[in-house]
Amino acid sequence: MNLGSHLTQRLLHLPPPLTRDLVVTHDLRVPMRDGTVLLADRWTPKSGGDGLPTVLLRIPYGRAGAAAGPMVRPLAERGFQVLIQSTRGTFGSGGTFDPLRNEREDGLDTVDWVIKQPWFGESMVLYGMSYLGFVQWAVADQLPPQVRAMIPAVSESALSLEFLRADGFSLETPFGWGVMVAGQERRWAIPRQLLGARRVRRAMSTLPLGEADVAALGHRSDYIQNILAHDADSPRWAELDHSDRVADIAVPVSSVGGWYDIFLPGQLRDHQALQAAGRQARVTVGPWSHTSRGVGVTAAAEALGFGLAHARGEQPPERAPVRLFVMGEESWRDFPSWPPPGYVPQRFHLHPGGTLSTDTPAESAPDGYHYDPAEPTPAVGGVRLALGVRGGRVDNTALEARPDVLTYTTAVLDTDVEVIGEVGAEIWFRSSLPHADVFVRLCDVDAKGRSTNVCDGLVGLTDADQVSCAKVRLWPTAYRFRRSHRIRVQVSSGAFPRYNRNPGTGEPRATATTLRAADQEVFHDPGRPSAVLLPVRSTVRTKRLS
Repeated sequence: MNLGSHLTQRLLHLPPPLTRDLVVTHDLRVPMRDGTVLLADRWTPKSGGDGLPTVLLRIPYGRAGAAAGPMVRPLAERGFQVLIQSTRGTFGSGGTFDPLRNEREDGLDTVDWVIKQPWFGESMVLYGMSYLGFVQWAVADQLPPQVRAMIPAVSESALSLEFLRADGFSLETPFGWGVMVAGQERRWAIPRQLLGARRVRRAMSTLPLGEADVAALGHRSDYIQNILAHDADSPRWAELDHSDRVADIAVPVSSVGGWYDIFLPGQLRDHQALQAAGRQARVTVGPWSHTSRGVGVTAAAEALGFGLAHARGEQPPERAPVRLFVMGEESWRDFPSWPPPGYVPQRFHLHPGGTLSTDTPAESAPDGYHYDPAEPTPAVGGVRLALGVRGGRVDNTALEARPDVLTYTTAVLDTDVEVIGEVGAEIWFRSSLPHADVFVRLCDVDAKGRSTNVCDGLVGLTDADQVSCAKVRLWPTAYRFRRSHRIRVQVSSGAFPRYNRNPGTGEPRATATTLRAADQEVFHDPGRPSAVLLPVRSTVRTKRLS
């Protein structure tokens, strides 16, 4: 009895396979244009494998074990042969692993090699999550006709650039990932990572931050040093941005994302580009964070439905281009496009006394709070990717009790309010220091008073000691605020360590050693009407609390 096969079938909610009897050919040598050789394993049914549609996965995390097996086996058991390749400089493949940098040339060379093999049939599908999705976007505009579909999940065409914004450096994800890949080929790597998770979290508080890699690893990491030294608009990252290629992609694309995934904004941007270019594309977004099991379940279903149908020259079952899990309603809904039609941005204004209303604000004094980067406002739930950290929807009660977090809440809703689309905020703000961050979070407060995060975002200001309007882009969402609930907005100056704490000095993030506390002000008057902008299906009126 193949226990791994049965367990994967159950975890991924799959029907019984065509076969559980597989053969794996290890260490196939795939030459690149510069002479470097990358290694790959080929999984096939024990009989009849030659000529089947091929799924190609290119992975930096190894070709076996927990990362690869659950992705590969279910496909090889249900109609595909699968080639899984270690990317350059990882797990036996030649060259040096320079994250994200060689995936276009190596990916195109690998596709060309596959279609020349005697066991290749007539068609190929590209598949995979996260980094394995990025390698698809990197080559997608130059694919030969044998490639019939792409299924990238929790990924996008400019994978790391959202993290590295000069006005909002996302520390936790790239730092934690850099630590992980630096030690992933050591013996007992996964137990080491689990045991070292607390050390990694402590390392992110290191000053200067340029010493954090040594604190976490015991040695320098070129990747971590580069992310600290170079912002998203640095020439260092230009060749890793494949977003300008997306409109030229001719192959059908089915992407899978999560409302609390680190890559969601870019993923939806990629879908919009395909949509605008008239390409065959669909997207599914669930209530998931980056590593949620639902992502794997849905991606596997898309590979075996959408991918296998196209590989066989058939059309997949008909469905809408956009399928979204509407949180709050807790159900799936289909839409013709992203963002869906019929949702109009509506301003919910901040008011004195901690109220939130669609009414225009009256004259009022600003609200204030004290932010100290030495005791930073913590990240709680939401968009997270770190070992031992819970992301997604969580109780925000303790966070909202902090003196460095302001909250603004509507009256009890007398009807459901449905919000689907891009969410933004305009916060009129002033700090006692020139450098400050503004973090905004949208929450749902239930009838018992429990506040649950929906989406959020952060922007950094460089002239924060002057009153200005901080325009904050929150994560997109699909959420139904139920009747008898309330809508809440949090305003603070950080979410550490998801975002790097702003030291208040303007020093470069890698070398800053001084932390300065600041007094912050949030304005809400007719001339400075702070508001969150929610794409609402119908006009909603709320009353201010007396």
